[in-house]
Amino acid sequence: MSSHAELLLVTLEGLGGEELKKFQWFLQQDDILENFPAIPKSRLEKADRQDTVDQMVQTYGPPGSLQITVEVLKKINRNDLVCCFSKTDSVLIRTLVSALVLGYLTTG
Repeated sequence: MSSHAELLLVTLEGLGGEELKKFQWFLQQDDILENFPAIPKSRLEKADRQDTVDQMVQTYGPPGSLQITVEVLKKINRNDLVCCFSKTDSVLIRTLVSALVLGYLTTG
């Protein structure tokens, strides 16, 4: 089973430079998901993909990072990258489905 951080990194590697910048911008906003803090701009200003993953896991924890990633990918119209979350990884799938069912993530 892949770790949450590895899955996040693979997902961010699918973003172009401007998309990564936009992804990071959303992480700096207070209202991405309720009960999740924004990551300060200073921590993402010069962050590459690996640094961004590290900041996300430190700030949101592994499951929260997945939730935030799905939400931001939807906001930047890159739902196609959600497929990077392995279909065989049942723990991650349960985390994402639970987040959707419990209303942590919106579908529209």
